[in-house]
Amino acid sequence: MSLRQKTYDLKKRMQGAMLGGGSKAIEKQKATGKMTARERIVSILDPDTFHEYDIFVEHAGKDFDMDKKYLPGDGVITGTGTINGYPMCIFAQDFTVAGGSLGYMHAKKICKIMDHAMKLKVPIIGINDSGGARIQEGVNALAGYGDIFYRNTQASGVIPQISVILGPCAGGAVYSPALTDFVFVVDKISKMFITGPEVIKTVLGEEISQENLGGARVHAEISGNAHFFAHSEQECFEQIKDLVSYIPWNNKKTAESFPPKAPKSRDYKIGTIFPTNPAEPYDVRSIIKSIVDNSEFLEVSELFASNIVIGYARINGDTVGFVANQPLNRAGVLDCDSSDKAARFVRFCDSFNIPLVTMVDLPGYLPGIDQEHAGVIRHGAKLLYAYSEATVPKITVILRKAYGGGYIAMCSHHLKADFVFAWPTAEIAVMGPEGAANIIFRSEIMNAEDPEEMRRVKVQEYKEKFANPYVAAAYGYVDAVIQPNETREYVTHALKIGKSKEEYRPEKKHGVPPF
Repeated sequence: MSLRQKTYDLKKRMQGAMLGGGSKAIEKQKATGKMTARERIVSILDPDTFHEYDIFVEHAGKDFDMDKKYLPGDGVITGTGTINGYPMCIFAQDFTVAGGSLGYMHAKKICKIMDHAMKLKVPIIGINDSGGARIQEGVNALAGYGDIFYRNTQASGVIPQISVILGPCAGGAVYSPALTDFVFVVDKISKMFITGPEVIKTVLGEEISQENLGGARVHAEISGNAHFFAHSEQECFEQIKDLVSYIPWNNKKTAESFPPKAPKSRDYKIGTIFPTNPAEPYDVRSIIKSIVDNSEFLEVSELFASNIVIGYARINGDTVGFVANQPLNRAGVLDCDSSDKAARFVRFCDSFNIPLVTMVDLPGYLPGIDQEHAGVIRHGAKLLYAYSEATVPKITVILRKAYGGGYIAMCSHHLKADFVFAWPTAEIAVMGPEGAANIIFRSEIMNAEDPEEMRRVKVQEYKEKFANPYVAAAYGYVDAVIQPNETREYVTHALKIGKSKEEYRPEKKHGVPPF
């Protein structure tokens, strides 16, 4: 056979493999509003940068007539490319080929591209669209999942791992996305659950739809398993591109710097967005946007535990991770979910050399029987642990209330924040004035001729003594009391001098966080 004939044969084989499950299966996929696996990869990566590997891999199944079936690429596409010029490894399960089911060679392809990502020290993106383990291959399919989970764990904190759920992801398959750093879901397309509706109906007698059990909105709002929610696949891909611009390739690098831009001060003036009434709520995201470059803020887990806000922005061109109490929701209290949300974010930022800016305005941890029984002690401790363990530059700005354990947990000096600034409106105390006055002056209030008037007087007395930042500043727990319009200047300077920060910890295999 001549070179020309062999080249023709190669092209023919390539065309056959790239058809996936065939034209009918592709039509069925698109009829559900979903892109094909290759279309998804091309949409995420820069044009003409995708290089595919292992396209001719074939499945290893022999039983149940599997030896008579041809599954192109064994139902998964793997390769490398770039996003905004940044190198990426990527894989996408192809639902048109045997429902994207995971068999032995399917898993080997995924493991191989994950190994490449670790060797090359570049992020990996996994697009999940699969019916689950390939039953015909038995234990080999389960072994494949185990191999993937192990690699997810080894890659954690070394390279960013991004999961995109664009179809079903059920059973053991869900644990790989759960082990990654960011999970993206799309409304009406993403489905993620351990046991499906049929199993639940059989075992528990409860009926529920796939959407209500494990749809995109469920995981973005209720379970917290998803970090980004989109209404379309294309919107999802734009979110991925945006995120990638904020994070580094690996844990030995820092995120790319961009030209500095001033905030949009016309839209975000602290004097107009911060209320004069100390009891009035406000949107802390507006405060963040008032000090960051071009007032651009990429929020993470926006719909889940919205009493705390986390996300990325740039200050003076450099990526910064923000953690901020949200007074618009539950007065910004810390609870089980918000503690988990913030702690995981802090650990990611610390792993990938992203400085942290914390904005504080909370009355403390959420009281109540439900929270105590749900383990608020254990969950709340996760945030304490994450901040204490973090060695990146840590800057804290106390805007208003900072009471009790919440004051400590939100990156106080006691958890080794590098700089703590406070606005003149800051209130740092063991508890709020009303509660404190009722305890400290209980006897005087009860024995007064007019208990209500005495309570009012004592509350005011407590406020004058503690509802300000100067007592904490007198002990050095606050480094500087600053005017609100000086916040960007102080934070920018602190970040600049914090670039040379070095911090050493006791030698140990690893700590034991309150998981």
